[in-house]
Amino acid sequence: MSNLLPARPTDHPQTPPPKTGVLIVNLGTPDAPEPSAVKRYLREFLSDRRVVEIPPLLWQPILRGIILNTRPRKSAHAYSQIWTKDGSPLAVHTRAVADAMAQRFHEDGIIVDWAMRYGNPSIASRIAAMKEQGCERILFAPLYPQYSGATTASANDALFAALKGMRWQPAIRILPPYYDDPAYIEALTQSARRHLGALSEQPDVLLLTFHGMPERTLHLGDPYHCHCVKTARLLSESLRADFSGPVEISFQSRFGRAKWLEPSTEKKLEQLARSGTKHIAVMAPGFSADCLETLEEIMLRGRDVFLQNSGKKFSYLPCLNAEDEAITLYEGLLRREFSGWAK
Repeated sequence: MSNLLPARPTDHPQTPPPKTGVLIVNLGTPDAPEPSAVKRYLREFLSDRRVVEIPPLLWQPILRGIILNTRPRKSAHAYSQIWTKDGSPLAVHTRAVADAMAQRFHEDGIIVDWAMRYGNPSIASRIAAMKEQGCERILFAPLYPQYSGATTASANDALFAALKGMRWQPAIRILPPYYDDPAYIEALTQSARRHLGALSEQPDVLLLTFHGMPERTLHLGDPYHCHCVKTARLLSESLRADFSGPVEISFQSRFGRAKWLEPSTEKKLEQLARSGTKHIAVMAPGFSADCLETLEEIMLRGRDVFLQNSGKKFSYLPCLNAEDEAITLYEGLLRREFSGWAK
């Protein structure tokens, strides 16, 4: 009996050599600061059952009949105030992080790509593209430091939906939340230290603002509020040698009539200004990159609220974006999750 293996059929499909990849993911952005593009984005975003937990039979008529006919123009104006020549700040910074990671992992032979949960490039399209390049192992990396069903779980849902349609699925690992990781707290500390040091004078108060969530999500078991509070506490402790004033916490970006996590960032800014705070610095450690919610809502509208209520100076401290602190952080987090996969 011959022990020779059968020859490869001439019509056997071609497959690339096996590779490992990482897909960096952020929330999303419209393709342009225009009402039509914003409408497409909001339709996808606000139709996500993780984001709006109202039954579709009740919610969809409100969304399609009212919100999508009134909000896109207002939101497009807001986006136009922070849009850059290279596009949406969130997309610009996320792409820059992916480019930096590609350079750091080049010698390891790892493919790095990026995607958005809502809008373009989509998670499904990039997972498919990475599989076509031969990625049989993919580290899925949502850049959400604090876990929430509306962010982390929703991104995972999109990943699993993409995998469901694939015959040959890659092996998957998912970057876990890193809200209390010492490397994350150190990156925030270094960034805050650098930006505070560039101010002409130390602010009276440092306000840490996080994206808001309906209060009911806390009671339903979502750990987001606890993660935010722990991040704020650890960062406050780490900054004691650099900032002697009080550190406060608040939650922004409310939507609808439901009760949201307290205190409200807008009300906090108003309260601090009226109680005698003259100079405030605001930092948004829950956002991995600057976006509409930090640049327009906080740096522009938040500043107006503070100054209109007797505040004198408002300083916004940028997110980690793709700065050196961020790149060092992400390389460390990703290499740890690649254990056993990378060279």
